[in-house]
Amino acid sequence: MIKANELPFPDDGEPTVFAAAMAPHRSLSRKGFLIVMLAMGGVSFACGLFFLALGAWPIFGFFGLDVALLYWAFQANFKAAAAREYIRITPSLIQVRHVPARGVARDVEMNPFFTRLWRRDVEEFGTLDMALETRGRRTPVGIHLGPHQKSELAADLTSALSEVKRGVTRSVF
Repeated sequence: MIKANELPFPDDGEPTVFAAAMAPHRSLSRKGFLIVMLAMGGVSFACGLFFLALGAWPIFGFFGLDVALLYWAFQANFKAAAAREYIRITPSLIQVRHVPARGVARDVEMNPFFTRLWRRDVEEFGTLDMALETRGRRTPVGIHLGPHQKSELAADLTSALSEVKRGVTRSVF
C-alpha cells in the first residue's frame, strides 16, 4: 500500500482509511523494447537485402515500413502508460483522481456515507467493471487493472467503506 502523503490530494489532517495509486501495467521495459526493435530491424534489414539482391528493390522499403510502424505502436503504448488513478478514503470524504496520459486530470469527491461499490462480475473472468456509486452517479475505479486485481481492490474498497460507515476507531495512545 502507498503512503497518504504520496497522493496528489491536499493534506486535510484527516486520517486516511484507504489509499491507492494505480497505473496501467506494461510488461515490456525500455531495455526489452530496444532488444525487440534491434531484432526486428535486423531481421527486416536482412530479408530486405535478400529481396534487393533479387532485384525486387521496392520490397526493401516495405520491410523498413514494418519496423517504423512497430516503433510507432510501441511509442503510443509507452505514452499511454503515463495514465494514473488515485483513490483516497477518509472518514468524511472519498477522493478519486483520474489522470489520463494526455489531457487534464479529473477529480471526483463523494460522501462515503452515501457511496457504495458497484461491480460487474462474470463467473469465468472475475470482476470486469466496478465503480463508486453515489446518488445515481457512477465513477469508474480500477480501470487500469485486470480482473484479479479488480477483485482485490473491490474487497479493499468494501472493507474501507464499511469501516467508515460504522465509525473509524482512533487510537488515543
